[in-house]
Amino acid sequence: MQRIDGRSNSDPRETHISTNIQEYAEGSVLIEVGSTKIICAVSIEPTVPLFLRSTGKGWITAEYSMLPRSTHTRTNRESVDRPKGRSQEIQRLIGRSLRAITDLSLIGEKTIYIDCDVLQADGGTRTAAITGSYVALQHAIDKMIQNNIIENNPIKSQLAAISVGIVEDEILLDLCYEEDSKADVDMNIVMTNNHEIVEIQGTAEKKPFSINTTNDLINLAVKGIDYLFEIQKTTLTNI
Repeated sequence: MQRIDGRSNSDPRETHISTNIQEYAEGSVLIEVGSTKIICAVSIEPTVPLFLRSTGKGWITAEYSMLPRSTHTRTNRESVDRPKGRSQEIQRLIGRSLRAITDLSLIGEKTIYIDCDVLQADGGTRTAAITGSYVALQHAIDKMIQNNIIENNPIKSQLAAISVGIVEDEILLDLCYEEDSKADVDMNIVMTNNHEIVEIQGTAEKKPFSINTTNDLINLAVKGIDYLFEIQKTTLTNI
């Protein structure tokens, strides 16, 4: 099939990550994946949820929201106290993905908040938010070590995410909105740089798909995620 932006089925969208987007945040990035644009900002507070008090362990959590004109038509601004179900699901995904690669005992009783605000949405916002949040988090951790707030890097591996899917019986990497909206199979894959899977979200929109197809989708995702790892490394090296 002919993709909208001229990519081959196995090519990811061009991705850029810019750092220090917000002066007051401990770490912040603007990630651009094709036409999708998201700001990811880190804040650190010297408290933890009640269930972690006196444990010596920290916590990482995320909030995700879409600005009213991030989409083709205006959507109502979300309340912080009552986010939409989709936003709740995405922010939980971001939080648990980052916790999976972090030794929370090494940050002490601190909470790391990661705010992901979608400026423009053209598919893959949750995967872009995870990929950008990793860079913002690592930047914040580096500054904590430099300022002697913590001694050791608690992040155990890189983390990135990408979408794959089946559209018109063809397997595609990194779907834009139009492709995602008509996909027969839609899958989001979160993975470490050791190719360990953190989470897979896969849905058959029209008919079930086989284990062999699942493996084909995962293998294609690996190619796209490796591309994102290189961008992350280059971005962090150039800060």
